[in-house]
Amino acid sequence: MGRTSRKKRSTLANRAIAASAALILGGGGLVAVNVYANAGEGASGPSQGRFQDAARQMSTIDCPDAGLALPDVPDRARPEVDRELAAMDTQITDAYRQFADRKERIARDPDLADNAVLGPLRAKRAASLDRIGTAVERVAGNRPQGLDGLAGCGLRADDQSGTDDGGGDADGDDQGGGDGGQGPGDGTAQGQDGGQDGGGGEGGDQGGQVGNGPEAADFVDIRSVQPDTDRPRNRRGASRGTFTTDCGRNENGKFNPDNVIAAPGVSNGAHHMHDYVGNQATDAFAGDDDLAGGGTTCRNQGDRSTYYWPVLRLQNGQDENDVDADGGGRDQNTGEIQTPSQVTLKFVGSPAGKVTAMPRFLRIITGDAKSFTNGDANANASWSCTGFEDRRLADKYPICPEGSQVVRSFAFQSCWDGRNTDSANHRTHVAFAQQDGRCPAGFRAVPQLVQRIVYDVPPGPGFAVDSFPEQLHKPGTDHGDFINVFDDKLMKKVVSCINGGRRCR
Repeated sequence: MGRTSRKKRSTLANRAIAASAALILGGGGLVAVNVYANAGEGASGPSQGRFQDAARQMSTIDCPDAGLALPDVPDRARPEVDRELAAMDTQITDAYRQFADRKERIARDPDLADNAVLGPLRAKRAASLDRIGTAVERVAGNRPQGLDGLAGCGLRADDQSGTDDGGGDADGDDQGGGDGGQGPGDGTAQGQDGGQDGGGGEGGDQGGQVGNGPEAADFVDIRSVQPDTDRPRNRRGASRGTFTTDCGRNENGKFNPDNVIAAPGVSNGAHHMHDYVGNQATDAFAGDDDLAGGGTTCRNQGDRSTYYWPVLRLQNGQDENDVDADGGGRDQNTGEIQTPSQVTLKFVGSPAGKVTAMPRFLRIITGDAKSFTNGDANANASWSCTGFEDRRLADKYPICPEGSQVVRSFAFQSCWDGRNTDSANHRTHVAFAQQDGRCPAGFRAVPQLVQRIVYDVPPGPGFAVDSFPEQLHKPGTDHGDFINVFDDKLMKKVVSCINGGRRCR
């Protein structure tokens, strides 16, 4: 896909209008009535009646993630397996669209969901899973166990619809995004007022279009979040240096809905649009040689790495030119794409010892684009506001005070298995450090990428990251992707700076 055209940043006058408008946007847009005024005031009311209560019981399609169930796939079988996994994502997207189109009728006749949506989806998934099993068996000689049990899908409620009691991740799995480079379970980010149901995902009667989130309950005032005081301490021998690479803010507007890590060779493998900085050759079909020879937006030309993440959009009724394109409107991602006001890419050390060089073409996915239906085991979202970055949210978007900007950040996995640059599920070759800062057995510490992205958006609800349609634009689905294409000389400098306690660029 070509570059999406950029629009001028909203003027203060436009923001004032947006802040008082009642927005009912179809497709992938926010469905909210004056949620800008007060995130705690729900959009639903008595006049919306019982249909909305019934429809809320089934907000999205929930399918087992077959990719997570396949940690061991022979290299020769991976291309076919990856294509089938991408096809299964498309099947869910298509089924979600059918579910959304029939949502009103399904609320009155729940059997219709199984007959018209879930049954056909189950059959398509079973066929894909059978082909995956055959592909693995052809190479490995034996068929993966348990694939048949992954075919079925169900409908699930949006568990944030007026029942959530706060902002942060209740299990303490907020993933750090500051310079400390935290991993899972470093701290809690508890919001005190999650707000009421904002009506997101209840647009079934709006001209046949259905909004798929977010809703007012997905936002929380950052000032109500308790500061995080649980920072890990460096041990003796810690590597305390940093290396910062400047790769811009995607000012040139490189976007596509591909994911060359998770769905190589598949156009629109992500079903949402990504921002790219760094390597400009990155798309679904880019191999290692393409990346090695690609141009880069990084100031240091020795860094041709790929850095990408879902775009953030304002839900202000302004469409980009992807409104009728894959990854955009066709996948229920609409609204004005925001260019970050600041992007910081910093590599930090280990609190437990020295780091070793990353291998070239190491691929890391952090966070889970499907965490709303998968659960938070692999979630790694961290949201905050400038001036309040000791307060972090894992599963809420922040409402920032006037003059403060939205911050989304990721601390990537910092332990490598010493052998593989990727794995079948794109996770098991890397790991987060343990609570004591040490890597798990069999892993070694490498420079940890800490990514911080800042946006100047209007205060209050009214923005969201792109997502798979059935993930309802939930903040916890935020994720980041990285492919290391540092040349050997620069990677040696990175390691030397970090282990030597220096701050380098």
